[in-house]
Amino acid sequence: MIKLKTVRVERFAVDGSFIISRGAKTDVDVVYCEVTDGTHVGCGEGTPIYYEGETADLCAEAIDMRAKQNRPLTREDLLKTMMEGAARNALDAALWDLEVQATGKPLWQLAGLPQPKPLVTAYTISLNEPEVMKADARKAAAKGYPLLKLKLNGEDDLMRVAAVRVGAPDARLIVDANEAWEEVDLEEMTGALKKLGVELIEQPVEAGFEEDLEGIESALPFCADESCHVAEDIDRVAATFQAVNIKLDKAGGLTEALRLSEAAKARGLKTMVGCMLSTSLGIRPAFHLAQTADWVDLDGPALLKKDRAGGFRFENGIISLG
Repeated sequence: MIKLKTVRVERFAVDGSFIISRGAKTDVDVVYCEVTDGTHVGCGEGTPIYYEGETADLCAEAIDMRAKQNRPLTREDLLKTMMEGAARNALDAALWDLEVQATGKPLWQLAGLPQPKPLVTAYTISLNEPEVMKADARKAAAKGYPLLKLKLNGEDDLMRVAAVRVGAPDARLIVDANEAWEEVDLEEMTGALKKLGVELIEQPVEAGFEEDLEGIESALPFCADESCHVAEDIDRVAATFQAVNIKLDKAGGLTEALRLSEAAKARGLKTMVGCMLSTSLGIRPAFHLAQTADWVDLDGPALLKKDRAGGFRFENGIISLG
């Protein structure tokens, strides 16, 4: 019988600060857990979805409570007994890892995914004054990142993107409004951004107000992030978005994320596999799912001052297994 071995909250410092429209972070708390079958041990990590009210302490409590229930600790049963979110993600990841240890088979085989290869990942340019974002983009380009993701907030955003384009003239660009474009003329904005070489816009409107995008003649595709957590959300977002950002912390683990990816592609949507701020342990399952994605945004560990030992390598904009 599989049992919870340990669960705890861990804190990791951000390299500088991570700034989006909802605020700034200088460190990130994650929930870490281990499960065991008595012989092997599997480990997993989750980052709380703070805009959903999650905290690392609450996630740790939820994992501990689930482990004390008189139910089998399996991935399938987690889908029945836990809400999506970081707590379920951490447990789900630990159970996948336990199966890897117990069977000797790699995760990609167990999950029915392609054998992993190095991938181009986006690198996040935090929300800031245009000149600061230009300097940050120049530094990222110098490190070899060919794809930059710009955090915006609905104020002077064209100035910010134009400044980044000067700092990184050859980079591919994605912009992420994090629900902040309620007052923005989307048709005008998307046309201007296309001229600046932007290829995708994440979550322009607040989750729950997807109908605001109906009838918009956008020059660029919209990608649902906060609006899409699990497979059941696809029917709601497919009419107004052209892509979805799959994050394991939102989905509640790789098990649900696989269902979400399949549902999105069945509706003709493109996929991005993204992440919260996290260590390499937190994005390990996501890296395997990202082998099937149109965009990859797994720079969480690269934004920390120090990652876990044996983590992913980030070189010239490429993420690869360490």
